[in-house]
Amino acid sequence: MTEPPTRPVALVTGGRRGIGRGIAMALADAGFDLVINDLERDRDAEDTLAALAERGARGAFIAADIADLGAHAHLVVGALGVFDRLDCLVNNAGVSVLSRGDLLDVSVESYDRSLGVNLRGPFFLTQRVARTMLEQPVPAGGPPRSIVTITSVNAELPSISRGEYCIAKAGASMLTRLFAQRLAPHGIGVFEVRPGFIRTAMTAPVRERYSQLIADGMTPIARWGEPEDVGRAVATLAAGGLPFSVGQVVYVDGGLSQRGF
Repeated sequence: MTEPPTRPVALVTGGRRGIGRGIAMALADAGFDLVINDLERDRDAEDTLAALAERGARGAFIAADIADLGAHAHLVVGALGVFDRLDCLVNNAGVSVLSRGDLLDVSVESYDRSLGVNLRGPFFLTQRVARTMLEQPVPAGGPPRSIVTITSVNAELPSISRGEYCIAKAGASMLTRLFAQRLAPHGIGVFEVRPGFIRTAMTAPVRERYSQLIADGMTPIARWGEPEDVGRAVATLAAGGLPFSVGQVVYVDGGLSQRGF
């Protein structure tokens, strides 16, 4: 009797809600099993795991703070303990600034927090997962291996009311380019996805303002982006949809970064 093919496994950080959930759902639809990471296993996490099961995907949850480098071993070893393989890492976990305001008033606390979660943590988690992938045997005809980092249009478009966030996302963009160059010879695709205005809890405080900007023509596609939009882009990359691209940036921003005059 022929055994069913092994499903590839993806680890999604910050995966219990918002963009992370949208990514997890899209990966499940693309045939992946999922390890969901977030700070706590709450009702949102349970809802995400239930939705994965409805899609026929196996799901596991591992609590860990990406900013805590000491927790990375627990996260990766835990993922391997459940599925015995890791084919995709999605660096999605992120935080906004503690408070928007004058660039001249950015606090050390907010700066360190932003870089810790949005850049330092993803860098060292990527490093650990890359080593793990290189140690795994690669069967002939096996699934593609990939690392996808979710940045932001603020990786290139400055927003002076949250400068520390922009700096962290710009650094994460370079993270992608560096690991893409290092891992391409080993068949590991490394990519960056840059969302624009996405409807999530993180953007809720500026929902009214951004809705007006969209209505006034800020984006050529005149609507909010949804987590599912980001998820589709990530799933395409993780499934090997761009096999001859290295460090590619994929914009999911409704054309925000393409505005002309």
